[in-house]
Amino acid sequence: MATLRKKPWGWEAQIRLRGRPSVSATFGSKADARAWAADTESQIARGVYRERGNDARLTLGLLIERYLVEVTPHKKGAAVEAVRLALIQRDPICQIRLSDYLQGDMAAYRDRRLAVVSGSTVNRELNLISHVFNIGRKEWGVKMDNPVQRLRRPKENRARSRRLAPAEEAALLHELRPSERDDRGVYRPGGCRNTWILPLVRLALATAMRQGELLSLRWQDVDLAGKCARLHDTKNGESRDVPLSTQARSILAGLPRDGSGRVFPTTSEAVKQSFSRATERAGLVDFHFHDLRHEAVSRMAPLIRDSLTLSKVTGHKSTRMLGRYFHPDASYMAGLLDGGPEEAGGTPNAPTAASQTPDLGSILAMGQQGEGSVDVVNVLEHLLRQLKPAAQSAP
Repeated sequence: MATLRKKPWGWEAQIRLRGRPSVSATFGSKADARAWAADTESQIARGVYRERGNDARLTLGLLIERYLVEVTPHKKGAAVEAVRLALIQRDPICQIRLSDYLQGDMAAYRDRRLAVVSGSTVNRELNLISHVFNIGRKEWGVKMDNPVQRLRRPKENRARSRRLAPAEEAALLHELRPSERDDRGVYRPGGCRNTWILPLVRLALATAMRQGELLSLRWQDVDLAGKCARLHDTKNGESRDVPLSTQARSILAGLPRDGSGRVFPTTSEAVKQSFSRATERAGLVDFHFHDLRHEAVSRMAPLIRDSLTLSKVTGHKSTRMLGRYFHPDASYMAGLLDGGPEEAGGTPNAPTAASQTPDLGSILAMGQQGEGSVDVVNVLEHLLRQLKPAAQSAP
């Protein structure tokens, strides 16, 4: 008789054979497991059974169920990944048996998703599906090739360059102010009922910290006297010290202390809801919370002209990635072309010419660290800037 076991990812049917290894298969329902067991036992009794492997009736949906139980909980972004996997499970691709998979099935999934979401989103989903297949092959004994590896990938989205204009910043902060109540205790229209969002946004602009880093920050890691905050678990998996400016220290000093020990005792979902509603009320178009990091880095660039030092402050592992995050104002750059920083107009938070071109030490370090070849043009520009004052002072 076959043994049926309920697993977190489905029903497993196992048949033990005397003198031979047992055979098993996993199914989405108990009825399917029982039907397979009966059919397999009949084939064994008639001597016509041919083992097809444990993955004969497996589906991608069942693999994802097991992945959600054994792999996802151990990741930093477990909650976000669980939502993404649940979305993938609703697609017909998850109902096809792995033994019946064709390369065109995965291509059809890619095209269906491209009609709804961007290429970058589709690539993230394909990367996740690919990892599910690889774990199945390497650790769960699934005998099939990874169909994602041979798939033509869609183009990634262009890097965002959204800046926050002064008027937009004023409107956003106004809409994030705590909501007021009337005499009956009812909230008046406008404002934000979550009182943590306004200081969270202001600190994001002052430090360039990621949303997850801000939400995980604890008071025991904030040293106002030492002017720094310690992040133990960042996106890159490394700890770092974030320098706190006078503005950042003022924001933190004005916050109440919560019993949990967290600086911002709120959730990412609450931040998402409050921030999106505030941007809508403020009339901001296509502005996301992560764009605050772009804005903050762009404001820091003229103050910290050494690109390697700036990358240490912001937590970027390479100056190449850092380059995607600061976006100087076009009118400011036009002023630089006309005569240098003193002639530059535009917004005061745009990077200076020195910050756009890494210093010589940074350029050489980039080559030593394997981030690319040394840019000769940048080296020459650096040397010319060094020689220009001397030439002007010469008789």
